[in-house]
Amino acid sequence: MQSQQPMKRLFAICGVFLTCSATAQTRFPADIERFIERRDQCDHFRGEEPYDQERREFLHQRLAEFCVGTDKQLAELKQKYRSNKAVMKKLNQYEPQIEG
Repeated sequence: MQSQQPMKRLFAICGVFLTCSATAQTRFPADIERFIERRDQCDHFRGEEPYDQERREFLHQRLAEFCVGTDKQLAELKQKYRSNKAVMKKLNQYEPQIEG
């Protein structure tokens, strides 16, 4: 039993650090975080090469999933958070119009 105590303490300490680290990384409101995640996926797939028909269809599906509606959402979020400098700085990194 004694030999397990240091290991339990180590796991407890690691858990505390991981929890604090994850909490510290959340800098934006939840709706902004969701937009960032979705739009980053969109931008990733926008940059992919459709080298064959199967890949083209896959990319078309991903673009529909991650990109459709983000132009409008970006404009709405910019309006909602227009007085939040940190949020605006992040949102201004995205192209305002990517949907045809």
